[in-house]
Amino acid sequence: MLSFIFKRVMVAIPTLLILIILSFLLMHAAPGGPFTQEKALPPEVLANLNAKYGLDQPLWRQMLSYVWGIVAHFDFGPSFIYKDRTVNEIIAQGFPVTLTYGAIGFVLAVVGGVGLGIAAAVYQNSAADYLAVGIAIGAQVLPNFVLAPILVLVFTLWLGWLPGGGWEGGAWPYVIMPVIALGTSYMASIARIMRSSMLEVLTSNHIRTARAKGLPEYKVIMRHAFKPALVPVLSYLGPAFVAMITGSVVVDMYFSTGGIGKAFVDSALNRDYAVMMGVTLLVGFLTILFNLIVDILYAWIDPKIRY
Repeated sequence: MLSFIFKRVMVAIPTLLILIILSFLLMHAAPGGPFTQEKALPPEVLANLNAKYGLDQPLWRQMLSYVWGIVAHFDFGPSFIYKDRTVNEIIAQGFPVTLTYGAIGFVLAVVGGVGLGIAAAVYQNSAADYLAVGIAIGAQVLPNFVLAPILVLVFTLWLGWLPGGGWEGGAWPYVIMPVIALGTSYMASIARIMRSSMLEVLTSNHIRTARAKGLPEYKVIMRHAFKPALVPVLSYLGPAFVAMITGSVVVDMYFSTGGIGKAFVDSALNRDYAVMMGVTLLVGFLTILFNLIVDILYAWIDPKIRY
């Protein structure tokens, strides 16, 4: 297992390096620049800005300086739009917000999705199965950009129970609706995968043997069927967690939480190369990290898997 982890880390390093280079080239291949405005700046002012941020240098030199700053100092450089602020400061301010409600939404999505999937599989073709599948389908057809305004309409405008936006240090009234809007569709996907996997495991030979020995049904489900059925779900959880943590652009923008999604959208609209690159590399790093964690969990859940 340790050799497998070492190999994955050694593969991750050049992968991140390639991601940095490709992202850098794609950013600079787009027409315009971070100081392109509707009203053109005077040539002297534009030249001074380019010189200040090193944009007057050849592209290869800019790329080398950027890569060296990340590798040597873990410094993503200054923001081109937010004066006197670095990319590290912007990420450090927004990422904890997104991480908070993203992690809570992830836990609720896993618990709710796995529970619905198990109930639907154990009580197949019963009222519980139809109810669980109905909830999953209903949640699946309501993506966060549809569910978010519905939540505000119902719980803020009609009932007046919850605030329609803001963060206030993560107070629970401000967390509830972002968590629901972010985690609902993922819960539905987890429930579908868990139901299909559990139905398949319940027809396997070792489950028949456990039942033939007279074990209670709950022990058959939890001791013998649960862990094998969880393996396909893990394949989905790694990318899903990264998507919930870093891809919650709609939630950040709609509920004005101040998370990393808003910084990414603003940087794209303002051509702030440095912030876009920083968030992109954060997503790449988290994707590699959690895929590695999922692979390790495979071996723990299913002893037949060996690396």
